[in-house]
Amino acid sequence: MTQINLTLPDMTCGGCAMAVTKAVRKLDPAAVVEADPPTHGARITTIAREADLRAALAAAGFPPA
Repeated sequence: MTQINLTLPDMTCGGCAMAVTKAVRKLDPAAVVEADPPTHGARITTIAREADLRAALAAAGFPPA
C-alpha cells in the first residue's frame, strides 16, 4: 500500500468528498480515503497507481492540481 497526497481544488463539500471516495474505491475497494474539503486535500492509502488515481479523479470531476 502506498500513501498518496493530492490537492483537489474542486472538492468543496462533503458530497464532493463522498464522490472522491467512490471514484478511488472503483480502482481499489480497500483504499483508505481521508478527504478534507476545507483544505481541498485528500490522503489516499491504496494499491492503485497514482497515475490511475489522477485519471479516475479527473473523470469524476475532481482533477488533482
